[in-house]
Amino acid sequence: MKALLLLADGAEEMETVIPVDVLRRAEIDVTVAGLTGIAPVTCSRNVVIVPDKSVEDAVKEGPYDVIILPGGGGGAKNLSESSAVGIVLKEQENKNGIIAAICAGPTALLSHGIGKGKTITSHPGVSEKLINSGMYTYSEERVVRDGQLITSRGPGTAFEFALCIVETLKGKDMVEKIVPPMLLKV
Repeated sequence: MKALLLLADGAEEMETVIPVDVLRRAEIDVTVAGLTGIAPVTCSRNVVIVPDKSVEDAVKEGPYDVIILPGGGGGAKNLSESSAVGIVLKEQENKNGIIAAICAGPTALLSHGIGKGKTITSHPGVSEKLINSGMYTYSEERVVRDGQLITSRGPGTAFEFALCIVETLKGKDMVEKIVPPMLLKV
């Protein structure tokens, strides 16, 4: 199984690192792809993360079972404005692959026309934009899975978000295997 996390300047740190870590614990091959290349990316709280590859190079190594969009206002804005992200997301949706977005990340789904008619959630700070688009049914659940689309609310839901991705890709048994060593309360 392979996952691609798209990382842009201004991404939220926890929403980036927690899914990467949890998926790797579940033996999923995760590639962190930098939107602007392999240069270190400064996240929303000034944590610096070095991508594994550029988006361009990572795409050549696809297909991926899941594409992950972290939030963070600046990061989501950068993902929303990137034509490369739009192409990756549309290809994933067209092949009925899984797309997962957390916090402000779902605004990139909106910008690229992904998930029309689906039920989603997001950070409360961007909910009106998503609701007013008329493109989605909005939920305030902590994690929402509607078919191949997984969305979540913010940093405090990052573990639940990541575990939903793991369960979708590898089943409940894998979730039950990786939760105890992390001392998570689920």
